[in-house]
Amino acid sequence: MWWTRLKALIIKELLAVLRDPKGRAILIGPPIIQLLVFSYAATLEVRNVDLIVLDRDTGHWSQELVQQIGGSPTFRTVTRASSPAEVRLAIDTQRVLAALEIGPTFSRDIEAGRTAEVQVILDGRRSNASQIVAGYLSQIVGMLASETPAGKRAASDVVRVEARNWFNPNLTYQWFMVPNLVASIALLIGLIVTALSVARERELGTFDQLIVSPLRTHEILIGKLIPPMMIGLFHITVYILAAVFIFGVPLRGSLILLYGSAIFYLASVVGLGLFISALSMTQQQAILGVFLFMVPAMLLSGFATPIENMPSWLQPITLINPLRYFLVIVKGVFLKDIPLAEVVHQTLPLCMIAVVTLSAASWLFRSRLE
Repeated sequence: MWWTRLKALIIKELLAVLRDPKGRAILIGPPIIQLLVFSYAATLEVRNVDLIVLDRDTGHWSQELVQQIGGSPTFRTVTRASSPAEVRLAIDTQRVLAALEIGPTFSRDIEAGRTAEVQVILDGRRSNASQIVAGYLSQIVGMLASETPAGKRAASDVVRVEARNWFNPNLTYQWFMVPNLVASIALLIGLIVTALSVARERELGTFDQLIVSPLRTHEILIGKLIPPMMIGLFHITVYILAAVFIFGVPLRGSLILLYGSAIFYLASVVGLGLFISALSMTQQQAILGVFLFMVPAMLLSGFATPIENMPSWLQPITLINPLRYFLVIVKGVFLKDIPLAEVVHQTLPLCMIAVVTLSAASWLFRSRLE
């Protein structure tokens, strides 16, 4: 009998979400659009940069520097300036992001083994992009310095260091971003679907019918838990397929470990959603509660900035964030093929979060029943 009651509740929950064509479109369309948009738009890479060069030397090494900058995929256009006033006007009118001024003795100083000076002028109104472009220009100038006679002589006397990037050799930013989106968008959809569950029934008046039904508290909880988890697993499957076949992200790890940890992750997410839903009286309150949790959860998950870079007093707060742990798992499975022990180490906190939130939601449901 308990299975029959539970099955009926699960079917009712699925129908409540999926029977409306607009509801189905909202569950499928926006997540796919978000995956495609954020994968291309949410990037810290700086490309298509316009640069202006004031070359007062016009010698061999200054021409070589300008050619190397023009050959970089970072820079879209490299225009020549004839005077400092033209450089100032280009920066002031935001026609360019950066300017490069090469001194009149640049090539002569390089041939003589003396220090050659190059001035980089950046648009401070776009500080983040300017700092990244400054790093690109410094790298290009450093490569040019290693090709000069003095640089070759210095390189023969010291140990040469070459950087090698593990797990993402080409530093393709989508390899970092798409696995993050697999976890973050699943969090958003799971919270919204779950948080609206009880709040919607309160507005429609069907929650009182649920209370007087033969269903017990744990059966109501399980019936509210399983449908959002099924929807969440569907979204995660779609994201994994898109990551592999559309964005070309390598899947080096085990799908079994990924899906096994995803079940506990979704259980913790649904537990949070049920807790928010049990506290809310209307769907509007539930939506506000979801976004009240979502924004700090995204910022404190390591999605954009490493947790180690956060203040020491703020880092303990991230321990209650399920997104923090699943991000480590999903990126590790995709890029690193992390072992079972590490997956278990990251999954145990998800189990604890799920137990606490589901217990709290159960207590709230029980208080409603009484």
